[in-house]
Amino acid sequence: YSSVVFPLSCAVQNYSWGKVGLESEVAKLLTSGDPLVQIQPDRPYAELWMGAHPRGDAIIRDNRIPQKTLGQWIADNPACLGTKVKDTFQGQLPFLFKVLSVDTALSVQAHPNKELAAKLHAQFPEHYPDANHKPEMAIALTPFEGLCGFRPVEEIVSFLQNVPELRALIGEVAAEQLERSGSDDPRGVSAALRVCFTRLMKSEKKFFVDQLNMLVKRISQEVEEGRDTSGSNGELLLRLHSQYPGDIGCFTIYFLNLVKLEPGEALFLGANEPHAYLRGDCVECMACSDNTVRAGLTPKFIDVLTLCEMLNYTPAPSSSKIFPAVQSQLDPSVYVYDPPVPDFAIMRIEIPASIKLYLISAMDSASILLVIQGTAVGTSTAAASEMSLCRGSVLFISANESISLHLSSPDGMLLFRACCLL
Repeated sequence: YSSVVFPLSCAVQNYSWGKVGLESEVAKLLTSGDPLVQIQPDRPYAELWMGAHPRGDAIIRDNRIPQKTLGQWIADNPACLGTKVKDTFQGQLPFLFKVLSVDTALSVQAHPNKELAAKLHAQFPEHYPDANHKPEMAIALTPFEGLCGFRPVEEIVSFLQNVPELRALIGEVAAEQLERSGSDDPRGVSAALRVCFTRLMKSEKKFFVDQLNMLVKRISQEVEEGRDTSGSNGELLLRLHSQYPGDIGCFTIYFLNLVKLEPGEALFLGANEPHAYLRGDCVECMACSDNTVRAGLTPKFIDVLTLCEMLNYTPAPSSSKIFPAVQSQLDPSVYVYDPPVPDFAIMRIEIPASIKLYLISAMDSASILLVIQGTAVGTSTAAASEMSLCRGSVLFISANESISLHLSSPDGMLLFRACCLL
């Protein structure tokens, strides 16, 4: 007996920035998918990991399958990945699929490219656990906010002129260099930006804490007086300072774009792109790695030098960060988010209420399917018995296998499917 389509029970990460109890989309999906799960009302439910990463290998919910976890099963059945995926990624599932529920900001971070990842892993394996790159893509489930990429220079210059505390940290010489850098010389702009950002991130702790306190005091007074604080990004500054008082990361809001996603909108983060998720719920897919270089808004290990060296200092407006989905030519219910890396892609599948029978099509890659909305019974020539699917269900689908969904919910279904489109 060999079933190659089966349900998964997925690992939860209770990081401190996660939404708490049933406020969390992760917790809601867990309880819907398995009513026996006990959700602790005061615990953060930050991430759901759907994949075979050693720090969160999914458990197979089919007692006829001898292997306990997805990682073990793939190791014993590598052909399930699909020929191309198996050969390209050495018999490993190349992606990790997640749901994130963000309550307080994640650290200001970037993920290394392959070359830097190999070097960091060799030098500091305790901080950089593997040698892989980690491009990632987030698709909003609820209104979602994050910092991402360097702002257009004129926005940064405007903050340098409106926020004296920021200018003090960067210093007059560096600030003027950025003000003078012209749009006709992109390398000059990037160099000036690198100097300014590095000076900020490497400023003396006591000095930046004093400046931050002055800034927070000044903005709080302006808010009390009913003044407009948008010229110094006041609302976001006060929010981040309340979450991470005295943290240098609070100042990064003057350099990085604030990107707001509506449900279904996506953000793609290539190597070396500075970012910090701020709040909201999303599905996320990434290359299977845990490498993160951090430099603020965090109590964790920070590596400011590496971060400032590696970043992509190309300014761009926040609108350019939103990654478009393309409606499938073959199936109007499918929207494909196909980033410029080979490791993963995501499909959003919106099945309208009028459809009662829907085919999840076969593809030449293993995939993981997550149900966000709706109920159905799934049948597959590859599964021994029918599978009941509801909100929170997660299925592993081997390459070249399809599933027929017999929909039972009155308002259609919303699914996300992570795969590899080589």
